Amino acid sequence: MHADLVVDERLVVPGSELEWTAVRASGPGGQNVNKVSSKVQLRFDPRSPSLPLRVSERLQFLSKSRLDAEGRIVVICGETRSQAKNLKLAYERLAELIRDALVVPKRRRKTRPSQAVQRARLSDKRITGDKKRQRRGGWD
Repeated sequence: MHADLVVDERLVVPGSELEWTAVRASGPGGQNVNKVSSKVQLRFDPRSPSLPLRVSERLQFLSKSRLDAEGRIVVICGETRSQAKNLKLAYERLAELIRDALVVPKRRRKTRPSQAVQRARLSDKRITGDKKRQRRGGWD
C-alpha cells in the first residue's frame, strides 16, 4: 500500500496510482552501498484519472525528459543513504512537478513597438553608422 501524494489542498493523488522500486545506489556508503537498495524510482502515469485533462497535458509537456517507454513519469532519488528519505524526496519532487503543471500559463499578447521607439532605434542606427563611416579613413 502506497501513501497518497498531497499536491495541494485541492488535489490528492491516490497511492494506488504511484509505483516505486528501490535499486542499488552509487556513491558514498561504504560496504552498505553493495548490500542496500536505497535509491528510489517513483513512477506515475500523467494520464491519471485523478488529474484534470489540462493539468495532465501540461504535466506531460513539462516532464517529457522524465518519461519512460510507457509514458510514465519517473522520478529518481538517491541522494541520501536512507531509502525512506529518498522516497520522501521523490514524492516531494513529483508533487512539485504536478504543482508546476497546475499553474495556467499566461497567454502572450502580440505587441508592436511604438513609432517613437522605432524612430529612436533607426536614429541610433544612423548615428552609429555615421560614426563607423568616419573611422574608415584612408591608410595613406
